[in-house]
Amino acid sequence: MATGSDRFASRADTTVFVVCVVVSLVALALPAGLKEPIAGALRSTVLYPILAVQRRAARSAEAREGLAAVRAQRDSLLLETTFLPELRAENARLRALLGLGGRLGQGFVTGEVLHQSGVADGMTLVLSVGRDEGVEPFSPVLTARGLLGLVRTADAGTSIALAWTHPDFRASAMVEGTAVYGIVRPQRGERSGELMELVGVPYREQLAPGTQVVTSGLGGVFPRGIPLGTVQGTLTEATGWERTYVLRPAVHPAEAAHVMVMSPERAADTLAAEFDSARTVPDSVLVVRDSTGVRLLPAPAAPRRRLRPRPDTQPQSQPPLSAPPPALRRGPRR
Repeated sequence: MATGSDRFASRADTTVFVVCVVVSLVALALPAGLKEPIAGALRSTVLYPILAVQRRAARSAEAREGLAAVRAQRDSLLLETTFLPELRAENARLRALLGLGGRLGQGFVTGEVLHQSGVADGMTLVLSVGRDEGVEPFSPVLTARGLLGLVRTADAGTSIALAWTHPDFRASAMVEGTAVYGIVRPQRGERSGELMELVGVPYREQLAPGTQVVTSGLGGVFPRGIPLGTVQGTLTEATGWERTYVLRPAVHPAEAAHVMVMSPERAADTLAAEFDSARTVPDSVLVVRDSTGVRLLPAPAAPRRRLRPRPDTQPQSQPPLSAPPPALRRGPRR
């Protein structure tokens, strides 16, 4: 049941509403010359507090929008500075891989490394290419920097590759330009999976740190000239028999994202020029770079050396060699 105060409040609201409607109608009926002065007077007196609140609300909204824009710019800058080095590195790896593919021409397929967590992570790699793309077992897996591993099994759409960190990995290796051969395998012990070992090097051969070691092509699996690593130092020495050297690998499985799987038919090829045209190549081949890639041209013939006369054909003007003195003569063996 409504009280007297409620009825008075409702009547007052109705009266104010009616007055506002009448004032509005009167304002609409006024001439154009009187509307602007009256409106200005109302804005500066009666409506001033309402307009002030409206201005403050507009400024607050603009401040919030500006703060959101600043936060977005800061977040974008932080994201760019965080991922830009990785994107640049990945872009450089992809460019190098494309350059290597252009030099190889054919006989390979490209794929991605599907990193999966597990006990064998870092020793075996899952590749995104398989038999449908022509991948076969014992196909070398390469990156633009060197040898990564070897395909063990190939399914229809994926394949499993043994990385060089796997204990069963072996590769016939050599120091290009020399007759130094050996076998490369992952290093055993505390640093297993980080470095390589070059075993079977003859004791008389000494390799300086920084020497490049590549595949030799022996065994019919890996083409010749694929970088394996660089010599870091001597690991062990078997007196008078052989030396074992520690190698820093050319590529680590954790860094690999995109790879090339070579066809086994190219196992007899030599890929030294494709990986680094500035490296030593056979004397009869000259590496030339042009717009189409790397070409091998016959090298110019080396100047002929002047042969020294043999002792039995020396001119007669030279005195014959005298016999050694008696003190230097070796007596008969006892």
